[in-house]
Amino acid sequence: MMKSFVTPRRVKIAIKVFLVLGVIAFAVYFMRFSPGEVNLYPVTRGIVVNEVMGTGTLEARVRAAVSPKISGLLTEVKADQNDRVVKGQLLARLDDSNLRRQVELAEAELAVARAALPRLDAEIVAATASAVKARENFERVVALRKGNVIAQNELEQATESHDVAKATLSRIQAARLEAERNIDRAAAALRYAQAQWSDAELRAPFDALVVRRNRNPGDVVVPGGSILDVISLDQLWVSAWVDETAMARLAVGQPAEIVFRSQPEISLPGRVARLGAETDRETREFLVDVDLLQLPANWAVGQRAEVYIRTGRRENVPTIPSQLVLWRNGQSGVLVARDGQARWRPVKLGLTGRTHVEVTEDLKEGESVIGALPGRELPRDGRRVEAVKP
Repeated sequence: MMKSFVTPRRVKIAIKVFLVLGVIAFAVYFMRFSPGEVNLYPVTRGIVVNEVMGTGTLEARVRAAVSPKISGLLTEVKADQNDRVVKGQLLARLDDSNLRRQVELAEAELAVARAALPRLDAEIVAATASAVKARENFERVVALRKGNVIAQNELEQATESHDVAKATLSRIQAARLEAERNIDRAAAALRYAQAQWSDAELRAPFDALVVRRNRNPGDVVVPGGSILDVISLDQLWVSAWVDETAMARLAVGQPAEIVFRSQPEISLPGRVARLGAETDRETREFLVDVDLLQLPANWAVGQRAEVYIRTGRRENVPTIPSQLVLWRNGQSGVLVARDGQARWRPVKLGLTGRTHVEVTEDLKEGESVIGALPGRELPRDGRRVEAVKP
């Protein structure tokens, strides 16, 4: 008797193969022939706003570090983070005991220098009188000598007295000039000491907001070391990096919208304030500063934001949602329902916006474009589709 080739093991394998083939056939049928549910979006007339997008951070145009000109011990810090201060307001103070004594010493030296003037003025008056008397005596003796009334030695004595009187007056006048220079020098030393003393007080350079406190009383600070960082609120902007390909479309004064990542649901108005003149050689982006015309409720310098700069606007043009546009080999197109199947159709686009694009050719107003249901993908070209309400 011949042995049968049909064994239970082979039957099990055949059943498994049959099941797998059945699953594959069902999947193929489902993917190819069962209708996929989609949304249909009609082409409607509307507004398309073309925008250039950039990512950057909120910055203050004017920023300063409040730092000392001299080294010293910090004794007071009179402002803290988030405090608003006005120009000239006292913000911090260094230990000024030595500087105060230097001012007192300079004041004393100036007083001594000034005290010499009255004495020298009195001496000048006396020396002037003596010089006048000596000159008159000299002139009288000269006249008498011409008449041979007096001897030659009397003329010589009168000449000597006259010369001595003039020299004495000149010496005292020179001493007075030196005293005036001493006064000027002492006054300059006093001004320097006062300036050094005033440097112990650090004041606000402009109306500002304190954004950071870096030092506390008891710290030893040196010139250039920041105690407080302050910014002016007169102009806050977002310094955004924009791709260099958009450079030709941008201009100062263009309107913009600013969206902070902390509040993505809110768009704030802005305006292009400045265009950078240098492109980053690695990223091929350049800086665009966009004025923030309205601050959010909560903000911080350095926080991230996206800017959308309006470069074009068209009204009453055929539009479709931007996410419905598909690209194949560099050609823009959409999926449309034809004979119950999804078919790709190339279309020509005009102005492109954040949410909608302008359709210039190949689609007419009222025609519908296929869109995917939430959480699903668009059907493949040729698959049967069934529209549901969007």
